[in-house]
Amino acid sequence: MMIKHITAAMSLALLSACAGPTIDTDADPAAQFSQYRTYAWKQEPTDAPPLVKQRIVRAIDAELQAKGWQRQDSERNADIGIAAHVATEKKQTLDTFYSGPNWNAWGWHGGWGMGMGMGTARTTVRTYEVGTLVVDMFDLQSKRAVWRGTVSGTIPSSSEKLNQGVQDGITKLFEAFPPGSGVK
Repeated sequence: MMIKHITAAMSLALLSACAGPTIDTDADPAAQFSQYRTYAWKQEPTDAPPLVKQRIVRAIDAELQAKGWQRQDSERNADIGIAAHVATEKKQTLDTFYSGPNWNAWGWHGGWGMGMGMGTARTTVRTYEVGTLVVDMFDLQSKRAVWRGTVSGTIPSSSEKLNQGVQDGITKLFEAFPPGSGVK
């Protein structure tokens, strides 16, 4: 019976690990991304620990620079302004494992009969934290929003896994950037 519990718990852990981050992007269809070459940070990520904030900025910078964009120190010299925000939320799941009922079809006395043994259920509450990074881009000349990307995922408990998760999430977020580039 204990093996059932361990197997179910391991299956849930593997499914959670395979899920990866949730990515969503939206873009202004009128925006001419082929015209943008420079960007400046209007607002670096808020509500993130300092080291995580630095890693987010560095990862976004690396992704944009790999696309041929150049970071500027001043908004006056940039085509795009970037603002990023981080939010976290505690969530809970209930995991219930059943060990029954125990149905019997062949009776002890050599005849058919119906019997039922009582099963048990064990429910555990699992609390975890989900983090969401929102990245907004604005055309600095027209002052219009041109792109929004969000990446959400379960925050791991170790800093090493958190750092890798941040990097992987941002890489996936910018995989098909800029819109219309044909990259998927």
